[in-house]
Amino acid sequence: QFVESDDDEELLFNIPFTGSVKLKGVLVVGEDDGTHPAEMRLFRNIPHMSFDDTAKEPEQTFSLSRDPLGELEYPTKIARFSNVYHLSMHFPKNFGAETTKIFYIGLKGEWTEAHRHEVTICNYEASANPADHKLEQITPQTHFIS
Repeated sequence: QFVESDDDEELLFNIPFTGSVKLKGVLVVGEDDGTHPAEMRLFRNIPHMSFDDTAKEPEQTFSLSRDPLGELEYPTKIARFSNVYHLSMHFPKNFGAETTKIFYIGLKGEWTEAHRHEVTICNYEASANPADHKLEQITPQTHFIS
């Protein structure tokens, strides 16, 4: 089983993670012919990336070698990929075929549970307005001492 591009050699994968990932390396397996990808561009934390978005500068670019057995691991710049919750992989070209085929993509790294905080809406008072803080249970009492 493999993934093959449609009309040209470009392929784009969007990979969302359920937590935060420190990505350390990538493996790409293709055939030992012209359909193997020749270049890989990695983008981090751009959900729903499209081919139009690939004009942006990637976090890291790799020149790939033909690797039908998955023996080559491409190390990433860990400082750039230390807090990844969405990874986009763009394969812009191959070794000369009309389409690109990828059989396997391996990701090496460390996963940690995401700490996503929801939005909190708070109102703060610079100074208290006594009209906003009426207390009906306190009744003033006057005591006479004779």
